[in-house]
Amino acid sequence: MKLSNYLIATLKEAPSDAETKSHQLMVRAGMIRKIAAGVYNFLPTGLRVFRKVENIIRDEMNKAGAIEVMMPFVTPADLWEKSGRWDIYGKELLRFKDRADRDFCLGPTHEEVVTDMVDREVKSYKNLPITIYQIQPKFRDEIRPRFGVMRAREFTMKDAYSFDVNELEAEKSYIKMFNAYKRIFERCGLTFKAVEADSGNIGGSFSHEFMVLAETGEDLVLSCNTCEFAANVETTGIKDVSIARNDKDFEPLAEVSTPKMTSVEEVSSFMNVSSEDIVKTLFLESDEELIAVLVRGDHELSLTKLKKFLGSDFLDLADNKVLKENNIVKGFCGPIGVNFKIYSDNSIKDLTNFITGANKDDYHCQGVNYDRDFLVESFGDFREAFDGDSCPIEGCTGSLESTRGIEVGHVFKLGTKYSESMNAKFTNQDGKEKNYYMGCYGIGVGRVVAAAVEQNNDENGIKFPTALAPFQVVIIPTEKTKGPALSKAEEIYDYLTNSSFEVALDDRQESPGVKFKDSELIGIPFQIRIGPKSLAKGVVELKNRLTGDILEFDQNDYDGIREKLNELF
Repeated sequence: MKLSNYLIATLKEAPSDAETKSHQLMVRAGMIRKIAAGVYNFLPTGLRVFRKVENIIRDEMNKAGAIEVMMPFVTPADLWEKSGRWDIYGKELLRFKDRADRDFCLGPTHEEVVTDMVDREVKSYKNLPITIYQIQPKFRDEIRPRFGVMRAREFTMKDAYSFDVNELEAEKSYIKMFNAYKRIFERCGLTFKAVEADSGNIGGSFSHEFMVLAETGEDLVLSCNTCEFAANVETTGIKDVSIARNDKDFEPLAEVSTPKMTSVEEVSSFMNVSSEDIVKTLFLESDEELIAVLVRGDHELSLTKLKKFLGSDFLDLADNKVLKENNIVKGFCGPIGVNFKIYSDNSIKDLTNFITGANKDDYHCQGVNYDRDFLVESFGDFREAFDGDSCPIEGCTGSLESTRGIEVGHVFKLGTKYSESMNAKFTNQDGKEKNYYMGCYGIGVGRVVAAAVEQNNDENGIKFPTALAPFQVVIIPTEKTKGPALSKAEEIYDYLTNSSFEVALDDRQESPGVKFKDSELIGIPFQIRIGPKSLAKGVVELKNRLTGDILEFDQNDYDGIREKLNELF
C-alpha cells in the first residue's frame, strides 16, 4: 500500500473524553472515530487490525470444527418471548416496532435465533454434536458507553453455540472451545488469564471469562498465590470461617445522634470504632419484592452472589422513590423495625453490639444484635472478596491477590436452559425426543484490539504484536520528492510485496519526522529507512519498533532484508 493513496488520519492530541490509553491512541492513530455515543466508524488502519483479529478467530474456530453461518442482526420478539428473556433482559435490549406494529429488537446475542435455527434443521442425534458460529455486529443499549470500543453500544462479536446429546458431550464441546480461545489470545500476542465468572443475562450453570491483564481494566480478578484458582471478584467465593459469637453481654440498644454522617468512614471516626463494628443495610428490589441485606462496614455487597442465592431474575438497589414509600431513610438505613425479609452476609454471624442506621434522619443505633433486635431470614456468602482473603478451594492454604483485567471473551455452559424454554428437541438413539445440551462462546473483536493497545504502547504510540499490526513493514524514504531514496524505496517495496509481506510505502510529501512519528503512533513493528546519507554509505536501515534495535543492510541485499524479517516474524 502506497500511503500517498491511503487515508492516514493521525492526530497530535487525543479527544478530551478519551479516558483510557487505548481510546486515546486508537483515535490519535486514526483507527476509529465516534459518530454517536458508543457508536464508531472504523477507519482503514483500524479495520486492518480488526480484520487480523477476525482472521485469527475464524482460523481457530474452523480448526476446532465449528461451522460459520450468518444470522440476522434484527430479531423478532416472539423468539425472545419463547425463551422468557423479552421481559427480563433489561433496557440494554433495544426494542422497536416495524410498520406492521410487530415487535423486534437489535440482537445483543443470538441464543434464541440459533436455537430456533438448529431445531428447524437438526432433528437426529446422528447430526450431533454441532457447533455454529458467526462474526457479526451486535447492539446493547449501554447506559454509559465509555472507553472507546471497549464498552461501545454497537460492536462486533464472534458468537458460537454448541449443541450436544447430553451433558458429558456438552462438557467436551466446552473444553474444545475453551482451548480454542486460549490459542486465539496467544496468537494475538496477549497476556491473559481465564477466570471463573458469572453467567449474567446469558444464564447457564457455569462460565469462564478470558481477561487481558491491564491496569486500566474494568474488572477485578482475584487469583490464588498458591494454587491455580482465579475468578472475577463478583463470583469469588468466601470460606465461611465464622466462629461462635463472642461472650460479650448484649448491650442496651440506644440511638446516637450522627448529624449528616451517612458514610461508614464518618460514623466510625465520630463514634471511635472500627468499620468492622458497623453493619451496612442495603435495600434491594428482587423480582418486585423489597428485601434488606446486611454486610459489614468494610465489605461490599456482591449483587451477583445474592442474585444467584435468591434465584432472582431481577435484582437491583432500590431507588430513592421506593425507599421513601417504605419509610426508609437514605444514608441512615437499618434493619430494626423493617417489615421485609433480611438477608445477612456470613461475616455478621460473629458480631455482637454492632452499629447500624436507625432509619431516622441523623441517627444511628449502637448495641445492635441480631435475633434480639431483628430476625435474619438467611445467612450466606454475599460479599465481594478482596486481597488477602483465603483461597476458596478446599484444602488450599493460599490467599487471594488482585489484578485488573479487560474481558475479551466469555464461554458459558448453558445446559438445557434455552432448548427447554423453546421446546427445541432432537430424536436420540432410542427414538425418544430430548432437549439439546448447549454451550455458548463469545469474543468481542473490538475489545481484543483495544486490549492489545492497552498492553502494548509507549510514549510514542502503539506497539502492536506482529500478528495484529496494520502493516508488517513500512518503508520510509526521507526525500519529499522523486530521487534516489524514493527510487530505492520503491524497489524494496516491490520486492517485499512480491515476497508476501504486508508493506506500506510512505511516499507522502511529508517531512521525515512526520513519517517516523506516524509509523510509531500507528504501531507498525518494522521500519526500513532510506535516505541520502545512508545511500551514500551504501546501506539501508531496519528499525525494530518493538525493541528499538537498528540494523544496517547493504542497499542491494534484498534477500538479506527478507530473511531477517522472516526471522523476526
